[in-house]
Amino acid sequence: MSPPSTGAAAAPVAGDAVAIKNFAFAPATLKVKVGTTVTWTNQDTDAHTVTSAGSGGPLRSAALNTHATYSYTFTKPGTYSYLCTIHPFMTATVEVTR
Repeated sequence: MSPPSTGAAAAPVAGDAVAIKNFAFAPATLKVKVGTTVTWTNQDTDAHTVTSAGSGGPLRSAALNTHATYSYTFTKPGTYSYLCTIHPFMTATVEVTR
C-alpha cells in the first residue's frame, strides 16, 4: 500500500528531463544546477513549443512534433518561466542554482 499523498507532487523535482504530455509540462517545476542540459520530449500527438515567458528569455524551441526533443544548457542561476506558445495555458518553471 502506498503512503497517503501529502501534495509532494507539486514540489520541485530534480533531474534533467521534462515530459510534455496531456497538454502539460511534467514536472511543472524542475530544479537543476548551473551547467545542466535539460531536454524536453513531446509525448503528445499535438505539437508544442518550449518558449521563455516574457521577451528576451533563452528558451525558444521550434514546434515539437510527437517524440521530438528540445535541449537547453542553463549557464546562469535564476528562475526560468516558460510556456507553449501554441497552448499558452501550458506553463512551467526551471529553477537553476549554483
